[in-house]
Amino acid sequence: MLFDWAAQPYHTLVTAFIFAPYFATRLVADPVLGQQVWGLVQGATGLAVALAAPLFGALADRTGRLKQFVLALSLLYAAGCLALWQARPGAVLLASIAVALAGFAIEIATVLTNALLPRLAAPGRVGRLSGSAWALGFVGGLVSLALVLAFLSPAGDGGLTLAGLEPLFGLDASDGGPARATGPLSALWYAVFVVPFFLFVPAASRGPAGSAAPGIASAIAQTARIPGLLRFLVARLAYQDALLAVFAFGGIYGAGTLGWGATELGIFGILLTVTGAIGAQAGGRLDDLFGARPVIIASIVMCLAALGLIASIGTPSAAAADLFARGEDRLFLVGGTLVGIAAGPLQAASRSYLARRAPPSQMAAAFGLYAFSGKAVSFTGPLLVAAATAIGGTQRAGLVPIAVLFALGLAVLATVPRDRR
Repeated sequence: MLFDWAAQPYHTLVTAFIFAPYFATRLVADPVLGQQVWGLVQGATGLAVALAAPLFGALADRTGRLKQFVLALSLLYAAGCLALWQARPGAVLLASIAVALAGFAIEIATVLTNALLPRLAAPGRVGRLSGSAWALGFVGGLVSLALVLAFLSPAGDGGLTLAGLEPLFGLDASDGGPARATGPLSALWYAVFVVPFFLFVPAASRGPAGSAAPGIASAIAQTARIPGLLRFLVARLAYQDALLAVFAFGGIYGAGTLGWGATELGIFGILLTVTGAIGAQAGGRLDDLFGARPVIIASIVMCLAALGLIASIGTPSAAAADLFARGEDRLFLVGGTLVGIAAGPLQAASRSYLARRAPPSQMAAAFGLYAFSGKAVSFTGPLLVAAATAIGGTQRAGLVPIAVLFALGLAVLATVPRDRR
């Protein structure tokens, strides 16, 4: 569970609410062009994860060196995060490489730790452990975001943080100091809180003897033969791509369409993480009671409703006199709340579905395929958003392909058999 806590600040601070809007509005300067470039970076990272995840999973199963792989990936992740400190305005290439490196490393490490779920959960409590871990991750993101807003990022033009303090370490918003600091903060946070994973999680056992290549092929073949699992992975391929796009572009959308600054985006992020933690915790219990599939379906429906609400929001005619004073601001907050409640259960129930159905002896390889299903075409979501944004000329146009992906995933998921509880 603490691994989720340790990894979450990167997703909250860097890829969602603080660094991503800075990337789009300051590093690239033009929010529309920035959204397109960010989409290309996230798409390339997703493609790399899709290609590498099955290989890493199969190797971890065969060698029993899961923790050693996680350690090596952790070092790569820390290097990428630390490099973000140098991402001053104009350093688009440096920032892109650093984000891609850190994102690749933490995603593959998550694949391997996910594979431990059925080994560590008591019978009948896979959904609860998955949901609780996801909820703890959301809380970790919330705490890290609150620390940034209280001590590092100035609120508005006053130069003081939300806690009424001067930003620590003399951070200056003019060169993106608070946003750049989220990289080193994410690395330090991870280094501290991932330690219990290495100290207390038992090492995985070594798989059957043989060459790595047949192990990969047999793992793919065995996992694909499980009734309904292939359709589940296809469904997840679509709805996970859509969810990743929501989080990748949510902060950018608020900054570009509504003109939100760091304070508004930070509070928005807190709202999403709080509702996400509540949703994940509740969804984990519903998962154990009713199975993962109904929880996933309900979560997708909520995400579609949120997109419809956000699409109805027009560009405000005037700047906000007070925090969230405009109707457009409040509607966006409601849409974000729906996404937050749905996101935790959607992801936690997805991994518990696989944990109940995958072969125990090849669990890491199965989760490698699971990551493949979430990343194989994850570049298409950001690319489609970038293309729709370019064609439509507005950020709102970028919502259309996200809704289509959610609907496609829901349609395929309706044909998937219920999971064992």
